[in-house]
Amino acid sequence: MLKIIPIPAFDDNYLWLLHNGQRALVVDPGDAAPVQRVLSELNLQLDTILVTHHHKDHIGGVDELRSTTDAKVYGPATEKIPKPYAALRQGDAAQALGLTFQVIDVPGHTAGHIAFYTPDVNGKPLLFCGDTLFSGGCGRLFEGTPAQMLASLDKLAVLPGNTVVCCTHEYTLSNLRFAMAVDTNNKDLADYQAQCMALRAQNKPTLPTSIAQELLINPFLRTRQDALMASARHFDAAAQDEISVFAAIRHWKNQFK
Repeated sequence: MLKIIPIPAFDDNYLWLLHNGQRALVVDPGDAAPVQRVLSELNLQLDTILVTHHHKDHIGGVDELRSTTDAKVYGPATEKIPKPYAALRQGDAAQALGLTFQVIDVPGHTAGHIAFYTPDVNGKPLLFCGDTLFSGGCGRLFEGTPAQMLASLDKLAVLPGNTVVCCTHEYTLSNLRFAMAVDTNNKDLADYQAQCMALRAQNKPTLPTSIAQELLINPFLRTRQDALMASARHFDAAAQDEISVFAAIRHWKNQFK
């Protein structure tokens, strides 16, 4: 059995560590220190570093971890990642812990953002999606367009429903407050919000989530639903086609308090 651990970092990041009791991989290590601490506590050797995009809170610890462990680094081909690293794009794969991670191009949050997907970890598929998909939300469009992000989310939405989704920020409660404003009559969403509030009250992560769960409650995966389209048009009457509806909901989220 492989074990997966969300290592807290900064204010709300999770640096995901996957290990087999001896060897480990880490995803988006923005800070080396908490990763090194867990490696030491569990007596693990870091073999592999997976990077989804170039933001500092995802790459800040890469150089130190590589220099102290000789871990191999995989990252997006078109973004500025600390070298040396294996540059990947859609159709490529990364090998780690006896697993093959398929690379999915998911531009939107950044121009060259990638995700890593493997079909069987302990009987379920596993997705490391960086800042593209969050529980109840999606990443801000810092470099990409609404059309790109919608297409990227569509790629993730068709993965198996039981896919374990490892998002990299604990944004869930704030995302769900917005989701409730947009998708007001969604009972699945209300139930999920209550579950997540209970977890955070115990200082437990709301993550990982699953594709099936997100299809029920995440407004950014539901923008073609009638209720969501109506909400988008209430916010912006010009939101008529699927891209402008998505863009309106993303813009609404950007200014939501």
